[in-house]
Amino acid sequence: MQIAAPDAVRQIRRVQTITIAWMSVEATVSLFSAAQAHSPALLAFGGDSAIELLSAVVVLWRFRANAAHQSAERLATRIAGALLFALAALVALISALSLLGYSEPRPTFIGIALLVIAAGIMPWLAREKRRLSAVTGSAALRADAAESALCAYLSGIALVGLAMNTIWRFRWADSIAALVMLPLIIWEGREAMRGKACGCC
Repeated sequence: MQIAAPDAVRQIRRVQTITIAWMSVEATVSLFSAAQAHSPALLAFGGDSAIELLSAVVVLWRFRANAAHQSAERLATRIAGALLFALAALVALISALSLLGYSEPRPTFIGIALLVIAAGIMPWLAREKRRLSAVTGSAALRADAAESALCAYLSGIALVGLAMNTIWRFRWADSIAALVMLPLIIWEGREAMRGKACGCC
């Protein structure tokens, strides 16, 4: 990582603080809504949001400490990768049980509202992080930008599934949306384990 100008560091801290605040809300509300509505799609989205929150905290810590801390970054990304694989397995299991009729996803207007907001916020955060990573040469910030871009894709997929369930009562759409998200989550986990950003941004 090259030495970042003080103004760039201030901008990174601001963007990461916004990310942490939003991801805290996003993860909490989506996981709570997932539990209330038995929604595999919201579980996948909320679990990924919680892991992205971890990534944002690590990046903010690095720039607050004003040092590279490569070993800490590698450890954090590997932990995130392992958590993403665990999340993928859990989502696959819950989606399969739902499709087999063991649970029935219910409409959730709170979940839909959250996904609409996320679909607007996350692309902006991804763009800002990409711009700042180019200025600073930070691999951690570049990876975090990729995770924000992926979160935007996931919010769109989950939104389609929840909307189909809410509008047309297609109960299976929620679980199918979750299964469609799995390759993206697994890809993100694999790239994290390899210490790379996913190619989503």
